[in-house]
This record gives sequence, C-alpha cells and structure tokens, in this order.
Amino acid sequence: MQHERRNISMLMDLYEMTMAHGYFTKQDNTDRVAFDVFYRRNPDKGGFAIFGGLEQVLEYILNLHFDEEDMAYFKSLHLFSDEFLEYLRNFKFTGDVYAFKEGTIIYPNEPIMTIVAPLIDAQIVETAVLTMINHQSLIATKANRIVRAADGRIVSDFGARRAHNVDAAVYGARAAFIGGVNGTATVLAGQQFGIPVNGTMAHSWVMYHDSEYEAFKSYAEVYPDSAVFLVDTYNVLESGVPNAIKVAKDILEPNGHRLKGIRLDSGDLAYLAKQARHMLDDAGMNDCKIMASNSLDEYTISSLLNQGGPIDIFGVGERLITSKTDPVFGAVYKIAGVEKGGVWEPRIKISESVEKITNPGLKQVYRVYNEDGRAIAELLTLPGEVPSTDKPYRYIDPEKPWRELYYENCTFKNMQELMIKGGKQIVPSPTLESIRTYVQEQLAHEIWPEEQRFENPHRHYLDMSPDYYHMKMDLLNRIGRKK
Repeated sequence: MQHERRNISMLMDLYEMTMAHGYFTKQDNTDRVAFDVFYRRNPDKGGFAIFGGLEQVLEYILNLHFDEEDMAYFKSLHLFSDEFLEYLRNFKFTGDVYAFKEGTIIYPNEPIMTIVAPLIDAQIVETAVLTMINHQSLIATKANRIVRAADGRIVSDFGARRAHNVDAAVYGARAAFIGGVNGTATVLAGQQFGIPVNGTMAHSWVMYHDSEYEAFKSYAEVYPDSAVFLVDTYNVLESGVPNAIKVAKDILEPNGHRLKGIRLDSGDLAYLAKQARHMLDDAGMNDCKIMASNSLDEYTISSLLNQGGPIDIFGVGERLITSKTDPVFGAVYKIAGVEKGGVWEPRIKISESVEKITNPGLKQVYRVYNEDGRAIAELLTLPGEVPSTDKPYRYIDPEKPWRELYYENCTFKNMQELMIKGGKQIVPSPTLESIRTYVQEQLAHEIWPEEQRFENPHRHYLDMSPDYYHMKMDLLNRIGRKK
C-alpha cells in the first residue's frame, strides 16, 4: 500500500471543505449522492484511453482521515465551526465505489467510476480522485501509443528526471508499465511496484575515464554479462562503435561473454543505427542490440522504423512521462443523482457547449460485443435494465435520435464493479502484471485495429437505451420549462 507512509487526506481544493462545512451546517448529511468520473476526449486525438490509477484511488479512500495537525490547520483558517471540526476528527468514508477494472480500455463520456456516498463523503474526495486518475490514465495511454509504435521492440521508461515531481516519476512509471513498457530506469518504482528496472551508463562515466576505451573496458570488467555501452560521447562512428567492438574482442569474448548492446543518445538515430549495425555485423556481433534514446515518442519512433532504422530497444523519457504532445487528460467529477427519502433523483449539468451537458442519474454501462468478440459500442441504461440478447435490441444514438437502430447477435458486459461497499474494499486489487496483461488482451482481441490507428482512428460510439435517453430528455425539458 503506497499511502501508508504519509497522510494525503488534505489533498483537496478548499471549496470541497467549505461546501462540506456548508452541508454540515445546513443539511443533516443523511442524503446520499452519486458522482460520476468521466473524461471528454481521448489524448492525442486517439481512439481510446486506458484507465489507470484505480488502486491508488481505493487506497486513498480507505485511508481517508484527519489527524490533529490537520485539525489545527483547519482551525487556523477561521472558516469552520468547532462542531464541524469535531465531525472531521472522527471522519471515515462510509460510501460505495463502483468502477471499471483498472487497465480497461475506456472512451469519452462514460462513467469509469461512480461514488455513491453520504453527501460530505462524496464531495471531499473529488480532487484526489481526479489527480490520480487523470495522471495515470494519461501516462498509461501515452505509453501504449509508444509501445504500439515500437511494434514489438523493447520500450523502457527513462523519464524520471523530466517528470514534474517525485510522485509523477514513480506513479508515471507504474502507469507506463500498465500501458506496455517493458521496464523502467526509476529504482523507486521498481522497488515499490516490482517493475523490472534497467539502465546502462551516463556520459559522465565515459568522460571521467582517461579514454573512451578505458571507460568501456572498466564497465565490461564490472558487468561482463550485461554490458551496454553509450557510444555517442565523442563520435559514434569514428570512436564510439569501434571502441565498443574493440572492448568486446579484447575483454568480453576471450572470457566467454558477449556485448549486449550499444546506446545512441544523439544525432541522426536512423542513419547512425544503420551504420553501427553494419560495423557490428562485420565484426561478427550480430547479437549485439542497438538501443536509442533522445526525445522519443510514438511519432519519432514510427519515423525511425519507417526509415529502416535497425533499432531494437527504445529508451523513452520526457515525452512519455509528461505526455508532452497532449499533457492533460481532463477527467471530471460531476454529481449525477441525489437520494431523497429512498428515491433517487437525477441531476444534470447544462451548458451552452453541448458536449459539456452531463449524462444524469444512476446508470449502468455496458460494453457491446459482436459475434466475433469485438467491442462495437458502449451503452448507457437505467439501473436494473438488462439488454435483451434473444432478439434485436433497440438503442438510441444520442446524436441521431431519429434513427431506428438495433444491436443484433450481440452480447453485453456490465463494466462497473462494486469495489468498496460501506467504506470497506470487497474486491482485492489485482497485481500490476495482471493489469498490464489485461490491457494487452483487450487490444489483441476486443478493440478494433481501426480504433488503434494514430491518424483518424475509428470512433467508438456511446449509445443509450430508449428508457435512459427519454429520462435524460425529460429532465432537460423540465429544467428548460423552469427557466
């Protein structure tokens, strides 16, 4: 558990606590509410995203509490009554959390998490929940794009020194592993999450020694079974690769070892990799791998491979750990319903921007599969609605509600699972490796290749049952009449 060593319960925007105090003062906090977590668009104009950060969200919620230091700080703000502070002193989350499995392929505007809880419980967790989901979902999605661009070649996370802070480096490495990278250079992430760690040398190793040859020789003597030489400190083709070959012949091979690889970290990577490959092969070192790093992402990797660059391993840093090309995931936390006297009343946010109108009420999310097991759409229904599989099932495309549309010969999977009930976790968190495997299995067998394109991917539709659609429209009409 990652949050045992520190209390992050104070990770919130102030308005969450001022509203909580207002609810405490003006309400009896017996009403339950439902908040949905969803996002509005895929990063990098992609066809999907990957749900990350759920394990940390659940840990945070289960450990949410306020200690005396927190009480003292709240009191110093002169905003809250003594009665409310006493309430916080004994606070414990008592609600329910429904969520997609971590690692699920997700799409815009569907509720990937729903928190059903007493009003204050649900309100004060907003910022922390969004922080964790936004970050890890973003990095997992970016990592998967990079891994797909590498087309089966090894990808490693090299991003810690460019991450926005320590947590961004460590949890970014976790998310990147979920997305498909093979390992990380970040030792703390390896220690905490069991991610394979890897690394070679820096330019300083080479520059410290009196010569490049001596630098490689020393490294080979210390790490004869895992030697990878950084060959671009001075001149890749005139000294770096020749010295790497010479050390392999002088030191490694006579003692029964082979040079594992060389790393290129600057220059024209495609050209240098081609020339280095020729030199290595001519020296009988066909098994020596070529690693490339230096400002890589899915676009540069695709370009390098399209140019025939014989690169076996990619070390990807800042453009992965910051998702540099599209650094904001944009998940939001919106109230969807309020329970009054045991009856749930839907709530909806209306906006001048149509795309910001929320999907109200308690709901179920189904993934719709065709006969081949491919996911063809998402379906929102009212609670308790079970789509029919024994006959064509009518649905509504909310963008074209006038069309008569049916799913035929399809199956339906309810995507949300009850993770926390009454403040207690009832579903154990899976291993990180199993989350990573789950991502790979979905992409291989469920998600259309057309959705996995980088350019103009196929759009995955969010449909509605007729009953759910009419509930939403009726709510909009009622609110419109009140205005």
